[in-house]
Amino acid sequence: MEMVKTVNVIGSGLSGLSAAITLARNGIRCNLISSMPSERAQSVLAEGGINAALDTMGENDSVEEHFADTMRGGCYLESESAVRKLTEMAPDVVKELMRLGVPFNMRDNRLVLRNFGGQKNKRTAYADSSTGKAIMSALIDETRKYEASGLISRFSHHELIDLQCRDGILEQVIIRDNYTGNTLMFNGVTILCTGGLNGLFRGHTTGTVLNTGIATAMVLAGGGELANLEFIQYHPTTIRISGKHLLVSEAARGEGGRLFALDNGVRRYFMEEKYPQSGNLMPRDVISREMELLKRENKEISFFLDMTQITDEVWQNRLSDLREEVEAYVHLDPKKDPVPVEPGIHYFMGGIRVDGRHRTSITNLYAAGEAACRYHGANRLGGNSMLGALVGGKLAAENAAGSAEPVTIENMGKTEALNIRPHIAERITGILLTGLPIIRNEEEMLEAEKDLQELLGREINKYERIEAELALAMVTSALARKESRGAHWRRDHPETSEEFQKQTVIKKENGTTEVSFLSPDEEEEKL
Repeated sequence: MEMVKTVNVIGSGLSGLSAAITLARNGIRCNLISSMPSERAQSVLAEGGINAALDTMGENDSVEEHFADTMRGGCYLESESAVRKLTEMAPDVVKELMRLGVPFNMRDNRLVLRNFGGQKNKRTAYADSSTGKAIMSALIDETRKYEASGLISRFSHHELIDLQCRDGILEQVIIRDNYTGNTLMFNGVTILCTGGLNGLFRGHTTGTVLNTGIATAMVLAGGGELANLEFIQYHPTTIRISGKHLLVSEAARGEGGRLFALDNGVRRYFMEEKYPQSGNLMPRDVISREMELLKRENKEISFFLDMTQITDEVWQNRLSDLREEVEAYVHLDPKKDPVPVEPGIHYFMGGIRVDGRHRTSITNLYAAGEAACRYHGANRLGGNSMLGALVGGKLAAENAAGSAEPVTIENMGKTEALNIRPHIAERITGILLTGLPIIRNEEEMLEAEKDLQELLGREINKYERIEAELALAMVTSALARKESRGAHWRRDHPETSEEFQKQTVIKKENGTTEVSFLSPDEEEEKL
């Protein structure tokens, strides 16, 4: 292979494609590695939209308002500098997507923005209810241009099976061709765009379980720092279907959908009763918690999303894909009948700890997208995930480019696939669901900690072990945060404490796990 500067990007969703395109535009070659084609990435499932303070709706929206809403939604746990960068870049990100041909909803040659939870103004650009698919299609087309020129080399159907680190430095990345079993070893700077931790909660997330969390587990095992693992977003409107949860996009509530609890045959519009100003557009953690509290009062209570008052025009022009999904999977027409919903795991605010350059604590390793902990604090606002992925991928690539070096690829022959046995995966999921529900207490978390330590005492393979260690790190982080904030809510510590307005940082060193609390702005440059 020609010896030119190259960066390895693992993952080909929004953040991975953003990174790859940015590298190519800067003349840096990219090895784009993924276990699945981009068309099957988690990002394709994103429905509602992407936030940017473009003020096309005449509401005097501004970057400062977007910044304030994001900080408030994340309970002030985010890095202020990170959120300022995110919100300042947002308008140009959306304009660039429009330039690439993303078919955002328009009216009279003006971008239409919709309401989303936790935000005072209409600032969410969308393409019906398939925004992720539309953005991914545009980025895939852009990526193909650079594939044709040789600046991007695709390694599709290749899974990451090892990150080899020594003394805090990434030395090698090992990937395996899932079709042939052939294994390759790469050196060089690497960006992880490997998504969230869905694989730890199999069958209980809105996302794909192909996002196993194994890359994050490898970072922990290699001595890298993770942050804010206790913050798990439960989306309030999901439908349990075979093998996962179907997301009913927040866009439905933004267009007038109303949540109600059916209590002994009586409808209670509980969010409108308790939060008359924002009602059904309160942040996701608040709504999910209110649903859980009602369920604890009466186990027989059930929840529905009433979308019957949404107009024909909105269904046809803004929510047509959502209607088709509900009809296909639930056999109900949401235009005519309320749809049964329940909270489901949707997003992981925590992940691999990164600084302002998206560097991890391991030299030569960067991270972006849902794999990284950077922009969302204790609770992510809807519409900020795709924005965070695109911004994070771009910034990681720009900074990784400065460290890029020629990459050599060594063929290691055939090896066995990464394997986590179903009964071990199910055991981890069961423990975490019991220990880290929407509302938590110390007794349940200590029991989960005990169960995971018992699992780690068994004869399990190395991948099962590092996944269990990652699960244990999540529980350990939750136990250490003795307060309630955002998506982490404890019955035994219901107050929010200024003492804990810091990132929960966890790492393994000399076989022991260490937890510390660090200010995201003051401490990030120590990475």
